[in-house]
This record gives sequence, C-alpha cells and structure tokens, in this order.
Amino acid sequence: GFNNLNPDFLSLSVQAAMVAVEKVCPEAHRLLIIPENHTRNIYYLKNLFELQNILRKSGLDVRIGSLDEAITEPTTILVENNKSLLIEPLKRIKNRLVLENKTLGNFDACAILLNNDLSGGIPDILKNIEQNLIPPLHAGWATRRKSQHFKAYDDVVKSFAEFIKVDPWLINPYFDHASQIDFHARQGEDELAEKVDQILEKIRLKYKEYKIEHEPFVIVKADAGTYGMGIMTVKHGDELRNLNRKSRNKMSVVKEGLEVSEVIIQEGVYSEECINEAVAEPVVYMIDHFVIGGFYRVHTSRGKDENLNAPGMHFVPLAFETSCSMPEIDESPLSTPNRFYAYGVIARLALLAASIELETNDPMNQ
Repeated sequence: GFNNLNPDFLSLSVQAAMVAVEKVCPEAHRLLIIPENHTRNIYYLKNLFELQNILRKSGLDVRIGSLDEAITEPTTILVENNKSLLIEPLKRIKNRLVLENKTLGNFDACAILLNNDLSGGIPDILKNIEQNLIPPLHAGWATRRKSQHFKAYDDVVKSFAEFIKVDPWLINPYFDHASQIDFHARQGEDELAEKVDQILEKIRLKYKEYKIEHEPFVIVKADAGTYGMGIMTVKHGDELRNLNRKSRNKMSVVKEGLEVSEVIIQEGVYSEECINEAVAEPVVYMIDHFVIGGFYRVHTSRGKDENLNAPGMHFVPLAFETSCSMPEIDESPLSTPNRFYAYGVIARLALLAASIELETNDPMNQ
C-alpha cells in the first residue's frame, strides 16, 4: 500500500493527487474515502492512513465513510503508535452520500474516492449518486475482468513496441481466457487444459528464440477479484485435469466467497529479483499518470515461479536518492534505479490500457 512508499518522496504523491482531483472535480474541497471493510487488517489500515495523509496534504478536507454495516457510529481505530483513523457510517440523503457527526459536523463531499474493490457486488447506496466517484463503479470487480484489461494492454503494447522497434513479447507476456468453468463439477477443464498447453508451446518457441533455459509455466487465476486468491502455477495442461479436492476448493472461490466461473491464463515470468536471498518482485504505484514510487513484494518461502501475493509476504520500501521518474544516464542499465525506471514505463503503459479498458466498458458507451 501507500505506506510502503519511500516517505522522502511524499511530495510527489501530494502533487500527483492535486492534479488527479482537479481533473475530476476542479471545485473539490472535501473528499470522502470509502474503504474496504477491513477494520482488523492492520496492513490495510496503515495504507488507508497514508492515503488520507497524502490527500490532506494536497489541501483537501478528507474523511472516511464505511459501507460496513457493523460501523453504526463514528469509530476511532488505532493504526500504530500515535496514528489513528476515524471511520464513520455512510448515509445517503436523496442522491448524495454524507456523514453525520454531531462533534465534527456533517460532511457533504464534492467527490468520492472509492478504495473498495466491490468484489461482493455494487451496493444500492452507491448507485446513481450525484457526486463524482473515483474510479467509476464499473472499475470494480463486480463487473471488471482481468482479461479485458490485458486485451487493452495488448493493443497499447503493440503500438509502443512498433514505435521503439522491439518484440512486444518482451513487455507483454501471452495470455488467454476461459469461461464456463466449474472446478468442483470438473466442467470446462479440458478446454482450459488445451488453452494452457497452447500458451506453453508458444512460450517454448520464444524461449528457444531468445535462448532462455527455463521451463515454461503459466499462472491460472480467477478473472475477477484480488487478494491472491484463486491462483495456481501450471507447467502442463494435465495438471488441471488431475486436480485434487483441496486444489479444486482453492480455485473455486475468491474474495467475498464468490464462485469462480471465468479464469485468465497468463504466461508466467520468473521473478529474478532477490532481497536477502528471498524472491522479490517490484510493485509500482501511480496517481493519475504519475509514477510516485515503488517497493518490493518479498516472500521467503516462495519460488521464482510462484505467486508472491500470498500469506507470509512482506514489503521492502525503496530508498533511492531520486524518484526513478527519469533514467539515471550515468548508471548501468541494470542498476536498481534504472530497472525501476523501466518498470515505471510498463506501469504507464498499463495505466493507459486501464483508461482505455474503462472507457470501452463504460455502460454509458454501450
């Protein structure tokens, strides 16, 4: 989360937040954050605290209103040491979301920042509200699909790769999509296994072309949802035909208990970065079109071909002298700042793809 970013570059986050809010709502003075219902997840709360801090430093009056029905009155939650969050119950008056607080006064925000992924669906309280909602409701996992994003990313990368004259595969791993899946009933597993084998064969050809001496693998994951749930590493299609009950149960359900019926098949990329001999992968954070920093996700008990977004992971903030928003000309291309600059380029491409994806899937454009 935002709490894992280098605090020395807080000013970058603040400037980016100012630009982002002004674009969506130029008159915004009050901003309402709607968080996840994770009042017991200390790591998420630290992230939420830092997000509120960034927005407040950008000049906004920021308060937090929860969808959680368990929050019936203003509740102060200790985050760490002298840091705490005030989370208040949301109330809808006509087509506006407000907070009612006798001590702090009522709060009618100009814009609403949705920090809830809506995995459990779109609640009625959020439908047809007047205030600007950032991001829009169709960006949530109730309707969004990873395969839609990677289709948009595929188109963006083709243009970018042609412009800089590189093989698009170098920055755009293969992917495919499978639907009508029921892991419990073993429905759709043959089609899924065949698609996995097809991608593995395409990877083998690329590995041969680039003299890469690794065994190809793919990641099969739920096409909707987050939190590292519903994910498995596969090196042969038959592995999907021979899943045991435990693996089927693991792949069948994601966050909020939602059943998995669609999956995305992604080419696996070996995690070559290491922190203290533990496998690590870079995470890049952006606000608007600005790269504001990054950190490493590290897992001491996972391999280079495994998903690191799993229990037991930890984060290592980057402590650079610069923000990595520009390359270090005097440094080696393999230096850490320059590697993160390259990761930042990929992040910008992904953000452009996300904007195209959201525009394409906007119900108003259907």
